[in-house]
Amino acid sequence: MGRRLSICNSIDDCDLAILANESSRMTVADGRSFIEEGEPANDFFVVTGGRVKLFTLLPDGRRQITGFAEGGDFLGLAASTSYAFGAEALGGATLCRFPHAGMQRLTERFPSLEHRLREEASRELALMQARMTLLGRKTARERVATFLIERCSHLDRPDPSHTIELDLPMPRTDIADYLGLTIETVSRILSAFKKEKLINIRSITHIKLLDPERISMIAEGME
Repeated sequence: MGRRLSICNSIDDCDLAILANESSRMTVADGRSFIEEGEPANDFFVVTGGRVKLFTLLPDGRRQITGFAEGGDFLGLAASTSYAFGAEALGGATLCRFPHAGMQRLTERFPSLEHRLREEASRELALMQARMTLLGRKTARERVATFLIERCSHLDRPDPSHTIELDLPMPRTDIADYLGLTIETVSRILSAFKKEKLINIRSITHIKLLDPERISMIAEGME
């Protein structure tokens, strides 16, 4: 993860050692959880490699996928006393863990860091709100298009006028769960997108967006 995507861009190079002393690095194996819903939110995490699946527990014990995180994403930063979601690695992930107490000391020393953390906490809350809109107001076609555009946000300055390659390590069952759709519906819409020459499905984990601009329009309900 580059400094552009990390909290390190709020601190001068000469002070990075101080930041390192407040954090610990983690490697999480595929399918292993590192955040448990309802547990005390003593730490927050920054994804530095791989991907992460976020979920909440339903009353009957089943899990509802609420999102996916990649390099540079913050997890648990907006938590107050306990985590509102669980998180597990998708195919393995590396993270930096920061104790909330330690970051309070750092923000006193580096005011710009506090501004950066507030931005990320606001972004985390905004993503939660966006998911509510996704499930409550969008059609199935719009939801799948939104998912594809969301995945583009983790790429370095994607050009919507050009084709975009997407690596999707999550199984279709997780995608369907996240979108509040059945697997059959997701597969049907992806096949329709392919027939319309909007995407090219190279494999179950690799999709090429042939017309990102039109897919974005579909996601926004403009088509």
